[in-house]
Amino acid sequence: MEELTHIKSIIGIILGLSLTHLIRGSVIFIHHPGRKKIYFVHSLWVFYVFLLIIHFWWWEFNLKLIHEWYFADYFFIICYILIYYLLCAILYPDDLADYTGYEDYFYSRKNWFFAILTISFGADIIDTAIKGGNYFLYNQNEYFVRIIIHIILCLVAIKVHNKAFHTVLVIIFIVYELSYILRLFNVE
Repeated sequence: MEELTHIKSIIGIILGLSLTHLIRGSVIFIHHPGRKKIYFVHSLWVFYVFLLIIHFWWWEFNLKLIHEWYFADYFFIICYILIYYLLCAILYPDDLADYTGYEDYFYSRKNWFFAILTISFGADIIDTAIKGGNYFLYNQNEYFVRIIIHIILCLVAIKVHNKAFHTVLVIIFIVYELSYILRLFNVE
């Protein structure tokens, strides 16, 4: 149990920093409404990553299923949550001086964003497997289909430069994620 408390603390710190980064980046539009132009698709990806972080944090409650911890597990979990911080840092850079706004910035960095998002979905499978064979096999088929489809769509998003595609993609990701969370965690 002592290991779990330590790991939960580290997870809380890094995910808290991730959320802080998203919130700090988002409130700039309130602080300085005319300084930086909001881009709808970028804002939706910010919301999607926020959902992923909250979902991840809740999902990690299942770390209690691990009875014996190894350094490799601990190292992996830390690396996995750092992926979320990377996503937040990519969405909100410290400086936009080289860009005309968030629209220009997002499309110039979309390859990085979707590559890291792809890695996060792959890491999710490993994270699930770490919780144990029974837990890994317990997951419904939807979980595995979800991961595969998300990885494929992220790889497609790297190649596609069409703004309408990216608008539809983020809306689909958000709607599906909300549906998945509600179905996964609100079942009695």
